[in-house]
Amino acid sequence: MATDVSSQPTDTRGEAKALSDAATTAGRAPSIHNTQPWRWRLTGNELDLYLDHRRGLEVTDPDSRLAILSCGAALHHALVSLAAAGWHTILARMPDPAHPDHLAQLRLDHRVPVTPAAIRHLQTIGLRHTDRRPTASTPIDADKLHSIVAAVESAGAGLHLLRPDQVYDLAGAADKAQRTETEEVAWQAELAYWTGGTRPLGSGIPDAAIPEQATQTTVPGRDFGHQGDLPVSEAHENAAVFAILYGSEDGAMDWLRTGEALSAAWLTATELGLSVLPLSATIEVAVTREGMRRLLSGLGHPHLVLRFSTADPAGTAAPHTPRLPTDQVIERE
Repeated sequence: MATDVSSQPTDTRGEAKALSDAATTAGRAPSIHNTQPWRWRLTGNELDLYLDHRRGLEVTDPDSRLAILSCGAALHHALVSLAAAGWHTILARMPDPAHPDHLAQLRLDHRVPVTPAAIRHLQTIGLRHTDRRPTASTPIDADKLHSIVAAVESAGAGLHLLRPDQVYDLAGAADKAQRTETEEVAWQAELAYWTGGTRPLGSGIPDAAIPEQATQTTVPGRDFGHQGDLPVSEAHENAAVFAILYGSEDGAMDWLRTGEALSAAWLTATELGLSVLPLSATIEVAVTREGMRRLLSGLGHPHLVLRFSTADPAGTAAPHTPRLPTDQVIERE
């Protein structure tokens, strides 16, 4: 989809539209609390990605690790869009060390044939969503998990599938992280802002996407501090597979690459009929994040926990969360 070397563009047809469509498509990416902490700048045949601190989480995510990871997912969505439009793209990550918020630059290079896989990935972006409900306890085929691991590795990160005994360690860490955060008044206020009626229009998590009651899962999900409107069955997700997305290091470049891998994993899982739920609480709290690192046994640094399960066979998808208007996230020059 992209290469990391410089080149001069050889075809300017449809460049502005392709880049604008890519930035718009990127807006569908998952992000921590649906904050959508990205900003795009479109100039000529280039599209630049920036971290937007105005939509950051000062309490939950003081280092911006999850915000940058979210931007990485948006970056991968943009690359998918450009591939589906038939463009080979030159990608530079962290192009200016003097400006660390400048996360990436995309430059259109030349036309390439559009593959069926590229079209399928683009269509999947419109289907992808976060579903916090447990589903029927159907075991996941090992080949599907292998395909997801391969997608993550192709994006430059790693995915460690947890053994059953490690899942219990994860459950304990998730519970500890939840209790640690709920004891902080500032954390509660920040969560309430992004999940309540005061959240910015087009962002945050509405009640329609929050379960109406506590879900029966081995690893506790996010406690939003209030009940939502999303109907929940009595099913217990005891066949879910939990995994840790990780990188070789623990800096901004690694978080960005892991975000790209998150998008690749999610699109692959969706195409295979699986549901994905990101669980970030254990990453947000330093002591439990270190616990996640121990579960990796030296493989790398933990950046996000994921739950994979079989999608609802009835096809009753949870509602999609809102998105910001494009004029709030795309600058055109």
